[in-house]
Amino acid sequence: MFEQSVLSAVKLTKTYSDGQRTITVLEDLDLEVGAGEWLAIVGASGAGKSTLLNLLGGLDVPTVGEVEVAGKAMPGLSELERTHWRNQRLGFVFQMHHLLAEFTALESVAMPARIGGMTKAAAEARAIDLLDQLGLSHRATHRPAALSGGERQRVAIARALINQPACVLMDEPTGNLDPQTAEQVLTIMTAFRSLDTAFVVVTHDSDIAARMDRQLTLADGRLSA
Repeated sequence: MFEQSVLSAVKLTKTYSDGQRTITVLEDLDLEVGAGEWLAIVGASGAGKSTLLNLLGGLDVPTVGEVEVAGKAMPGLSELERTHWRNQRLGFVFQMHHLLAEFTALESVAMPARIGGMTKAAAEARAIDLLDQLGLSHRATHRPAALSGGERQRVAIARALINQPACVLMDEPTGNLDPQTAEQVLTIMTAFRSLDTAFVVVTHDSDIAARMDRQLTLADGRLSA
C-alpha cells in the first residue's frame, strides 16, 4: 500500500550507563514507515516510546544502528546538517505544545519556514492557509495565553506541517486535552489524510491508535505488530 519509505530504522539500539550498569532501552529495533502512512506506536509507560521518537527525529543519536529520513542517514550528519534536515523533512508535535509565549499563532506556525529560508510574506501566507484549514484563522494574532488547550495543540500541528515534511512525529498529542477537545483535534487531523506526509503517533489512547493504518507495540526494546 505504501510503496515509498520516508522513515526507516535498522538495528536501532539505545543504551544508557549510570556508571555501574548499562540500561538497554531499545535493542535491534527495525522500522519502516511509508509515504502517507499513519502509524501508531503503543506501549507501557517507560517502554522507551519517547526515546524512539527522539532517535527517529534526530534529536538523539543511537548507540548502534541507523535512522534514515527521506533518503538521508541521520547519524552520519553533523549537528548543523541534522538540524537543517529536521527542519525540511520532519515535523514534531509533543504532548506539551511548546509554543513560545511572546509569539502569535501566525508567527509560531510561520517560524520553521522562516528558519528554512522562506520569505516572511510566503511563510505567513502558508501559515494562514494552514490555520484556516485547522479552523484557527480568526485566532492568528492571538498568543498562547489567549488560546485554549485544543487551539494551542492545533497551532502546534500547523507548525509541524508548515514545511510540508515527509513525516510528522507526535508524542501523546492529545495527552493533555479533555476527551471532547481531543476528539475535535483528531477530527481536524483527518483532514490531512490526503497528504503524502506520514504520521508516527506515540499514544496511550486506544481510540487514536484505532484510527491509524497500522499499530505497533513497543515492549522489551522491540516493536511488534
